[in-house]
Amino acid sequence: MTAASRVARPLVAPVLDWFFWLSALLMVATYVRAVWFTPADLLQGPTQKIFYMHVGSVMGGYTATTILVVTSVMHLWLRDERTDWLAASAAEVSLVCYSLVLVAGSIYAKVIWGAWWVWELRLTLTLLLWFLVLGYLVMRQAIEDPAMRARFCAVLAILQGLLIPFIHLAVYIVPDHMHPMPVALKPEKPSMPAPMLITFLMAMFAFILVAIALIRGRYRVTQLREQIAQIEAEAA
Repeated sequence: MTAASRVARPLVAPVLDWFFWLSALLMVATYVRAVWFTPADLLQGPTQKIFYMHVGSVMGGYTATTILVVTSVMHLWLRDERTDWLAASAAEVSLVCYSLVLVAGSIYAKVIWGAWWVWELRLTLTLLLWFLVLGYLVMRQAIEDPAMRARFCAVLAILQGLLIPFIHLAVYIVPDHMHPMPVALKPEKPSMPAPMLITFLMAMFAFILVAIALIRGRYRVTQLREQIAQIEAEAA
C-alpha cells in the first residue's frame, strides 16, 4: 500500500456523508410531491412544475455564489489556501446550478413563450453570470502560480456577487411582462396556493442543502488531492 493510498482511505469515505444523503432524500421527496401531489397551474398546466426546479436551482446557485464571494474575500484578507480551495469548490457547484437554471428556463420558455430563448433582462444577466463563473474556472486552469491565481480569481468572484442583486431586481427595473414577477419572495403576501407554496419552499430548501453538500464534498476531494501531492513530493 502506497503512502497516497493510506491517506486516501480515511478521506474518501466522508466525501459523500450523511448530510449529502439527507439533502438528496429531501430533493427526491420534493419532486415526488411536485409531480404527484402538487396541483398543476390552471393556465400553464403541468409545464408550470418546471418552475420548482428552475427557481430551486437559482437558490442553489445563489447559495454557492455567496460561499464563493465570502471565501474569496476571506482569502484576500487571510491568504489562506483553504479559503481558495473552498471558493473553487463553490464555483464548480454554482456553474452546475446556473446551467440547470438556463436549461430549465429554456424548456419553460419554449412551452410558454414559444421560443427557446428571449433576450429578457433577467435571463440575459443570468447568462452573463454563467459566463463569469465559467471564466473563473478557466482562469484557475490558465494561471499556474497558486498565489496569483487565487488573488485574480477572488476579484472575479466578487464581481459575480455584485451581479446577483441586479438579477433579482431585473423584473422591477425593466418590467417587460414576459419573465414572471416574484410570487413568493416579494414584500406582499405570496400569490401561490398553499400546496404550491409548500412545494416551492421545499424545492428551494432542498437545492440549498444539496449545493452545500456538494461544495463540502468537492472541498474534501481537493483536500485529498493536495495531501496526496504533498506526500508524493516528500517521498520523491
